[in-house]
Amino acid sequence: MRIRRYVLAALVPATLGTAMFVSPAAAAPAKASEKSLEADIARLTNEQRTAKGCPAATVNAQLTAAARGHSEWMAETGTFSHTGRDNSRFVERAKVAGYARPSSENIAYGYRSADEVVKAWMKSPGHRANILNCKSKAVGVGAVYNAKGDAYYTQVFGF
Repeated sequence: MRIRRYVLAALVPATLGTAMFVSPAAAAPAKASEKSLEADIARLTNEQRTAKGCPAATVNAQLTAAARGHSEWMAETGTFSHTGRDNSRFVERAKVAGYARPSSENIAYGYRSADEVVKAWMKSPGHRANILNCKSKAVGVGAVYNAKGDAYYTQVFGF
C-alpha cells in the first residue's frame, strides 16, 4: 500500500494576530515512540540549521505543547491543515501555550521516519525557509500517530 505524503508550510510574521480567547485542548503525553520521533526531528532540523550557518534552535516545552496538540487534533480528526481546533492558527496556539513570539509552522503527514519528514521539508522552499530562518531561536515538534498508525507532524518555530 502506497502512503500519500503531504507537507504544508506557513510563514507568518510574529506581529500578525493576537492571542485568541480559545481554550485549547491540552496535549496528551506523547508515547515513547512519538517522543523519540520528535527528538529525532528536532536533532535533524538542527543539523540542517547548523550546516547552513544558523544556530541550533532550542527545543521549547511551550512550542512542543502547541505542536503536539495540533498533531493530536489532526490525527484524531483526519484533518491535514494549519487551521486547527476551533479555527485556531499556529500563532494563537503557541501564544495560548505560553510562547509569546511564534514565527512559523511546518506540518506533514504520512512519512514513516524523522529523516523522511525533514528531507521532504528541506526540498520544499517554504518549509526550508522556515527551518533555515536564523532569526528563529526555538522549536517545538509534535508527532502523533492515528489509530491506523499514520503519523501527523507539526513543527513550530519561535523568535
